[in-house]
Amino acid sequence: MQKKVRIKDIAQKAGVSTGTVDRVLHSRGYVSEKAKQKVLDTLKEIGYERNLLASTLAYNRNHRIVALLPDYHIDPYWEQPFTGSQQAISALQHYGIQVEYIHFKLFDPEDFVKKAEQVLQCPPDGLLFPPLFLKEGKWLIDECEKEGIPAVIINTQIEGANVLSYIGQDSYQSGILAARLLDFALQGTETVMVLNLEKSITNAIHILEKERGFRDYFTQHQKQDIKVVRYDFDNFGEKMLLKQFIKEQLAMQPDLAGVFVTNSRAYQLVECLPADANRQIKIVGFDLVLPNIHYLNAGKINFLVNQNSVEQGYLGVVTLFNYLFLKEIPERNQYLSLDIVVAENVQYYLKKQQVLHTL
Repeated sequence: MQKKVRIKDIAQKAGVSTGTVDRVLHSRGYVSEKAKQKVLDTLKEIGYERNLLASTLAYNRNHRIVALLPDYHIDPYWEQPFTGSQQAISALQHYGIQVEYIHFKLFDPEDFVKKAEQVLQCPPDGLLFPPLFLKEGKWLIDECEKEGIPAVIINTQIEGANVLSYIGQDSYQSGILAARLLDFALQGTETVMVLNLEKSITNAIHILEKERGFRDYFTQHQKQDIKVVRYDFDNFGEKMLLKQFIKEQLAMQPDLAGVFVTNSRAYQLVECLPADANRQIKIVGFDLVLPNIHYLNAGKINFLVNQNSVEQGYLGVVTLFNYLFLKEIPERNQYLSLDIVVAENVQYYLKKQQVLHTL
């Protein structure tokens, strides 16, 4: 068993005082460049032992992180960031990290504010949350800035937000990617639909950015013969109503060739399409939730764009850990890859999500 590294050990090895080592590790106070380099060279020399040092420091003060996440029992998508955060906790379990979960109702901005106020009553050392509601998300970010709480946001980016880091997809680029994928199946004069199975769409900036990217693709590629229409349907939980809605859209758009479902609910569209329409209409959706995977394998969804939502939860916790424990400043925007998933490679991505991350 390896001996834990103490600040005293590093100081002796580097030929500096323990106070100098402490100031370098915590990025506080003045340290000459010469002394700082000695400490950094020593840390580099001991290599793997730096993790042991971080473990030792963790016992001196545990940091409390709060993850304010949607209740994943309402929407299976949100189980994935939760799972990712759990993987991070497992990887960091020896460092004394504390992560507390508070869940809000997915479609209820008032409940989001209520739960956020609960968080602020006992301010954590770090906060992880998705600002799904634009107005309320900005409010919470401002409150975190006032209280000095480092915040990491996932899933939904708010331009110009003063947060420690954003982790997730580039929503605009994901819309462009969806358009490109549908374009492969178009002959040149058909209609394509942006379908928002979402509530309060005007308050969901990430959904609107996806639409903007989707439309811009066809404009920039001079495909004026492609008609792009958008429809919002917030009663997607009522299957009969959704079926009637889809029936009406097919009647209004007889040349409909493709549908871009802007979130993880592409499977709900498939379940409400007439059998003959399903063979003719190409569908691009998001995320590797089980119903989507089922219809991808069945050939009823053509493409899924994997937004790496498990990775969002994992990196969200790790980013806060690195900042609080190791004093590492993250990149302001940590854009994750947009993976194109088809039936032939879906198992690869599923296995990738199941592997526990390790530091």
